[in-house]
Amino acid sequence: MCGAQICGRTGNVKNGRRCIRIKGNNRNNTKITPPSICWWAKKKYEFKMQTKDYYTKIVVFLAVFIILLKNNRCTANEIELPKQFVASSSHTNNWAVLVDTSRFWFNYRHIANVLSVYRSVKRLGIPDSQILLMIADDMACNPRNPRPATVFNNANQHINVYGADVEVDYRGYEVTVENFVRLLTGRNENGTARSKRLLSDAGSNVLIYLTGHGGDGFLKFQDSEEITNQELADAIEQMWQKQRYNELFFMIDTCQAASMYEKFYSPNILAVASSLVGEDSLSHHVDPAIGVYIIDRYTYYALEFLEKVEVNSKKTMGEFLSVCPKRVCISTVGVRKDLYPKDPYKVPITDFFGSIRPTEITSNVLNVTLSTIPEDRFEAKAISKPNPALFYEQFPSSLFV
Repeated sequence: MCGAQICGRTGNVKNGRRCIRIKGNNRNNTKITPPSICWWAKKKYEFKMQTKDYYTKIVVFLAVFIILLKNNRCTANEIELPKQFVASSSHTNNWAVLVDTSRFWFNYRHIANVLSVYRSVKRLGIPDSQILLMIADDMACNPRNPRPATVFNNANQHINVYGADVEVDYRGYEVTVENFVRLLTGRNENGTARSKRLLSDAGSNVLIYLTGHGGDGFLKFQDSEEITNQELADAIEQMWQKQRYNELFFMIDTCQAASMYEKFYSPNILAVASSLVGEDSLSHHVDPAIGVYIIDRYTYYALEFLEKVEVNSKKTMGEFLSVCPKRVCISTVGVRKDLYPKDPYKVPITDFFGSIRPTEITSNVLNVTLSTIPEDRFEAKAISKPNPALFYEQFPSSLFV
């Protein structure tokens, strides 16, 4: 019957909803089925099988796709970057975010810490326009400072880290958790000056340095508020999602500092902390002239290392991570490398503490065309001498004799 069915007792052929009577009362007589019914039933059967085969292929494809997706799914800790990306540096610029979160005179050392790092990155080539400096108090102008307008990181007073060209972007009560998070994520308020914005991009290597008072899972800001390690991790994740960094080096000098990078889950992060969870980060030495500790141990030895680094230095991040062993730091320095795809010993330290210097070396002779204007056309103008009466001694002690 070619797939046609017989209708009940009548011996009719069932074709869809219609029953067509056939000759004879023998319903088993399949030889007298009309040809049109046989052709339609055959086409219907072929269409049904084709549809079934089509849906079977779709189900198999989706099943294979889901299995592959499940097997290849990975967390941020398991991300494997292409060898070409890992082998060659792809960053095009450098930024530094340097934060001191403490105020009050007895926290002098924290400002010396951040200014020491500021001086180093600036010396190695990162311009002020790409350094965001946050200082919670002004020790240089504090009435207790016996040497006004100076901040030293050593009792021997070899280096005035405040200097004459320090550009502070966030000062005093501007140093808050909200402003810090807004700075990292790029969610600045309307009217925020360009100099107060982190204008990094997908090619930026970003250095974040924090110093102050911390605890297990938090960092205090001005003794009035805290940022937690989860909030910091989420802010950095926003940076990654918004393509605000290529690689990030996180450096923190506080008590229980390692707790602040425990929650990180974004890729391409290398982190170092001055102390592990449960440990204090200790100061280095006191300056008798001011009566307080002048610098922390970890930053002191980190600065000692950075002072020997030049723009074309071959020193690596791996060497920097081991600058302060426990015998000198007393606390245990913590390092986190699982989010970083490269070998730190193959990464130049200038990738984070220096600046990109695009140069092209050529052995060809370059012809430089000088000005065609005759020299006698230029008139030499006399330089006026400054009026001595306009300059006074900074400390006119002769007036009090």
